[in-house]
Amino acid sequence: MVQGWKVLIADDEPNIREGIRDCVDWERLGLKVAAEAEDGEEALELALEHDVRILLVDLNMPIMNGLTLIGLIRERLPACKVIIITGHDEFTYAQEAIRLGVDDYILKPVSPQQLFAILEKAVKQLEIAAKNEEHLLMASKQIERNFSLLRERFCLEWMDGELSEGEILEQLSFLKMPVSTPVQIGVIRWPSASRGKELLSEKDRQLYLFAMENMVEEILSPYTLVKFRDHMGMLVVLLWHTVPDPVLHSIDEAILTYLKITAVSAFLPVTSGVETVASAYLQAKTEVYKETRLSPFVRSAKDLISKQFSDPDLNLEGVANDLRVSSVYLSRIFKQETGISFISMLTQIRIKHAIHLLTSTDLPMLEIAEHVGYDSQHYFSTAFKKIVGLPPNQYRKEGVGS
Repeated sequence: MVQGWKVLIADDEPNIREGIRDCVDWERLGLKVAAEAEDGEEALELALEHDVRILLVDLNMPIMNGLTLIGLIRERLPACKVIIITGHDEFTYAQEAIRLGVDDYILKPVSPQQLFAILEKAVKQLEIAAKNEEHLLMASKQIERNFSLLRERFCLEWMDGELSEGEILEQLSFLKMPVSTPVQIGVIRWPSASRGKELLSEKDRQLYLFAMENMVEEILSPYTLVKFRDHMGMLVVLLWHTVPDPVLHSIDEAILTYLKITAVSAFLPVTSGVETVASAYLQAKTEVYKETRLSPFVRSAKDLISKQFSDPDLNLEGVANDLRVSSVYLSRIFKQETGISFISMLTQIRIKHAIHLLTSTDLPMLEIAEHVGYDSQHYFSTAFKKIVGLPPNQYRKEGVGS
């Protein structure tokens, strides 16, 4: 035994302290007498100073009695083994101490054989506690090392809709994620047949995906997020703060600019509790698959709408001119691939941004109309009511969607 656990002998009688110190082969037990004390106050001070693991204590001591000392030791050094030394006339007192959590007791006069046996028992208990603590520490380190993997497994189960609300909240807490519902969820996909990258090896493809993840994390670093890959290899991002649309749009742009690959993303709000995140994920994934099927030409047209919707002069002819095609061709192919007309999509995007401004700002109606590309407040109100079913001022007044 080489532990060298420290022992404190506390007794107001010097001859008892000396007898205890001299009658035990401390080294054989892996123990070391670190200090001796003649009163309870001194014993507490020395026990804390030396971080003792075994306290041999008399119940009757000056200044601070043994029971008071034991109570304080239990608070300050909970791992310390406490063995009381008591006379026959204090036996009832000793039994009370045992009920308070004392580990063992020995009667005066002290028997060396009995003391050795009691100390040997205490050492075994300390060894078991040390091994358990070591195992817990190793398990904790292992969990820490595998935290990202554990998070990913949990998130996959969450997205599969396999967990109850209670299970989700419990895992969020255990995995040190925000214990609340994310406000947004995003799905980002890099289609396998990206132009110019069709013949990449799997190793190179994984490197591109890793770089893409790093870019997403960097762009969204000001926001609380958790990211993981789903069963199909798509990147899923859970966000606990609303990210402005320009920041979200910059993700696909940055990936295209720096990695020369075309990524498709969809970010949607989560409207209810943690158990509804799975359905929001499915919806976002569906949006991504729909977007993936669009031709690069139509996707470019949609990107122009998303970037320039606040321009009141934005129209089909202008976008067609930017894309160097006729407006008739753009109108036909846009409706064919997206299922709605160019002007319908422009209106939807404008109204979506108007709703955000209505619910998150105190801007007057005219300013909101101008922010989303309408010269006339009347025209804005008409378009808003046609899409939402209420005029914008009533929508704000009734707090719809807030």
